[in-house]
Amino acid sequence: MTLSILVGGLIGAAGVGLSAYGAHAGGDTVTLAAQFLLFHAPLFVALGLAGTAGRMRGTGAVLVGLGLMLFCGDLLMRHFADTRLFPMAAPSGGVTMILGWLVIAASAFGARTR
Repeated sequence: MTLSILVGGLIGAAGVGLSAYGAHAGGDTVTLAAQFLLFHAPLFVALGLAGTAGRMRGTGAVLVGLGLMLFCGDLLMRHFADTRLFPMAAPSGGVTMILGWLVIAASAFGARTR
């Protein structure tokens, strides 16, 4: 699960960088995107450190990652390009993140691996 740790580190770094940008250059959407990245970075690191995560937990992580890309990507496109990724991208990303977290929660009841 080294990939999860790498993704968590990159998401965290992006969150810190965007937080600095938001604080110095302004931009509520940039700050919100930064917060979402920073909130979710520990998830990926924790999944990577947990070792064998299983298919269900991995699917949840992919859903959270996809949701982050859609949600944060749409917010950042609005700020930097004055356009959207596509209509309803941010809400779709939010719903996808919620589904990802629910899949991760449901993985607690899955088969245990050693």
